[in-house]
Amino acid sequence: MAVLLFSACFVLLSLVSSSVFAAAYLDELLPNGNFEEGPNPSNLKKTVIIGKYSLPKWEIDGLVEYISGGPQPGGFFYAVPRGVHAARLGNEASISQSIAVKPGSFYALTFGNLVKNGDFENGPHLFKNFSTGVLIPPKQQDLISPLPGWIIESLKAVKYIDSKHFSVPSGFAAIELVAGRESAIAQVLRTVPGKLYELTFTVGDAKNGCYGSMMVEAFAANETLKVPFQSHASSRFKTASLKFKALEPRTRITFYSGFYHTKLHDYGTLCGPVLDHVRVFPVS
Repeated sequence: MAVLLFSACFVLLSLVSSSVFAAAYLDELLPNGNFEEGPNPSNLKKTVIIGKYSLPKWEIDGLVEYISGGPQPGGFFYAVPRGVHAARLGNEASISQSIAVKPGSFYALTFGNLVKNGDFENGPHLFKNFSTGVLIPPKQQDLISPLPGWIIESLKAVKYIDSKHFSVPSGFAAIELVAGRESAIAQVLRTVPGKLYELTFTVGDAKNGCYGSMMVEAFAANETLKVPFQSHASSRFKTASLKFKALEPRTRITFYSGFYHTKLHDYGTLCGPVLDHVRVFPVS
């Protein structure tokens, strides 16, 4: 079943004038754009919203759920980046609202992050009773990535790990960059040329016996960020951010580990830093 999860929805306004070349920018949430104003309890059947106009300020069509972020029954985890609540859309479902606009103005609607699957919650199946994680092969071997939204654009695999057997920064799963610069992942985003964006992400260790000085390198447009991290296998994490200006309608973001690592008590096993919670938002 295909679903979409919507958290905060924004409108970005650029005013255009034939006599003034400077553009003024305004941005704000749509009415109830963060979905923190919920349906009346009488209009909810568990999480399913009953009634076309039961979600304040929105009109719904099809199966729409009103959910809270965090662990869910059945082992699911909903990552809500802003606030507590979100709208979850089932197959062919929609939510909509009408807003006042000015003729001749340009608008952009942004919405829950430009990165697809930035929390890595969707990925290959992980068995409950195995603690090894899953190696995801590079695109040269597997043209269809089992990690939705991401390209494994390296010579070696990356490892998909779960929170039951490893330490991950948030949610159910994360990526371990296990082969240095030969273990890289990337995603191509839709961007507006000349506009500023901010890339944020979390790095740390998986508490799997991988010690030493780690380094995650991030690339976006012409910008580069090196994030050093000292691992003591103690479930420590840190968040980093990188601002960049989009040069094209498509911008590639890339991550890889700057160093090669093996486990302290098993030199034959590669390991590395953990990457999670990748976000890209436009900067006003």
